[in-house]
Amino acid sequence: MTVHRIFSWSPAAIVFDCDGTLMDTERHWQDARNHVFREFALRPPYGFAERAKGVHYIECGSLMAQETGKPELADAMTHSLKRHFTALVAEDPVAMPGAAALVRLTARHLPLAVASNCPLDVVEFCLERAALLSHFDHVVVAGNTLRPKPHPDVYTAAARACGVSPQDALAVEDSVTGVEAARSAGLRVVGVGPRPAGADAERADLWIDALTDPDLLAWAQARIAAADPRA
Repeated sequence: MTVHRIFSWSPAAIVFDCDGTLMDTERHWQDARNHVFREFALRPPYGFAERAKGVHYIECGSLMAQETGKPELADAMTHSLKRHFTALVAEDPVAMPGAAALVRLTARHLPLAVASNCPLDVVEFCLERAALLSHFDHVVVAGNTLRPKPHPDVYTAAARACGVSPQDALAVEDSVTGVEAARSAGLRVVGVGPRPAGADAERADLWIDALTDPDLLAWAQARIAAADPRA
């Protein structure tokens, strides 16, 4: 773990993941997957929730169909997954602990972006409902020419949209899939949430339990604000 690569450094931009990092939506994805399995009278394969975390929803729909032996249902399950997820978010849009405070603090000093595997309308809907969307300069999602995480494309594009090289940007992620994408793009990475077992944890420069981490907030206040020429 190379904590000094974060706390001794001031990024030129920050790129956040959305699901599970900014928004408490991983539980909605899990609930949506369970709705889909029930809708098609299928049983979730053992350990599927962990394998699906951070996976693009289209790939997730295909994976659900393949692992249940029903590949012909991939398109239908994908459509159903997005429909159930959107409905659940509309009922309960909640930001992750500390997300709003960190975003509002850093947005005063740095360009911010979101890099997500979710569709653009879903990401913007979630952030708007949580009153966070206006703080972001760019929202970059997989699709068209941008491959989903764990490919680096969305992080590379988000950093460049902010006008900085990936090496000068910080990624904030909650999944191993996302950490791999950000690291492959060249960003430094803070992982948020339960620390993964084994070598997966070493892909991030720092793992913290939540965005309320006092050391992270002290760093943001001291290093980021102090490096802002406008301050």
